[in-house]
Amino acid sequence: MKAQKIILPIVAVLGAVVFFSVFIIKEVNQAIVLQFGDPKRIIVEPGLNFKIPFIQNVVYLDKRILNLDTPPEEVIASDQKRLIVDAFARFKIVDPLKFYISVGNERVARSRLSTIINSRIRNVLGQQELQTLLSKDRTKQMTLIQEGVNTEAENFGIEIVDVRIKRADLPQANSEAIYRRMQTEREREAKEFRARGAEMAVTITSTADKEVTVILADAQKKSEIMKGEGDGQRNKIFADAFGRDPEFFAFYRAMQAYETALIGGDTSLILSPDSEFFKFFGNIKPKSQ
Repeated sequence: MKAQKIILPIVAVLGAVVFFSVFIIKEVNQAIVLQFGDPKRIIVEPGLNFKIPFIQNVVYLDKRILNLDTPPEEVIASDQKRLIVDAFARFKIVDPLKFYISVGNERVARSRLSTIINSRIRNVLGQQELQTLLSKDRTKQMTLIQEGVNTEAENFGIEIVDVRIKRADLPQANSEAIYRRMQTEREREAKEFRARGAEMAVTITSTADKEVTVILADAQKKSEIMKGEGDGQRNKIFADAFGRDPEFFAFYRAMQAYETALIGGDTSLILSPDSEFFKFFGNIKPKSQ
């Protein structure tokens, strides 16, 4: 019994020693073994590792590529135009010892990197015009920003994999001014289009009226020609008929004249009995009473 009482505490102590001596590095991590705050070992490979219990401790650092969202920053371009830039970066810890000594942990590193990135963005984009920042040349500017940030990040044991601009907006006041200017421009273009349309409508209407006048005049001309030709044909027929039988032709024309003059019940004519108009009624005898 006494032996068991002695062995159990010893086993417990040995178990605690083993428990606090063993640590595991995962695939996504790298570690620094510290002894009273002093770095002793850098471990970057995953697996089972050992340390001196109660004397050494382990600081784990991420080995993956990390994302960093920087706060929106107002940039003044070289043409004094203002722009709100929202950027993000991707980075990884390539030198754990330098990282631990310079910044200590990831939270401080993110804060320092945000400051460096925003400063570099203001420096690079501030030398360009607004039009350049909104064009395809922006990729070249981002390369310059990444190179500058990488130079400073090396001091922290960090490598900048990429820097990109998520959003580049004008300040609210500028946006409203540009919107009003665009609205005015669109209204001007609309008025110009309407004026052109009205001008084209007048031109088309004028051309149509002109064509109608020409067509009517041409039709009238052809009508008069056809009418003249008809009258001429008619007169020729009359002349031929007159030449064949002058007396009958004279009689026929007189009948036409009687029909025209005596049509209607209210027509009254006062003529002399021996008038030429009634020459074909000369042999008519009055009815006996």
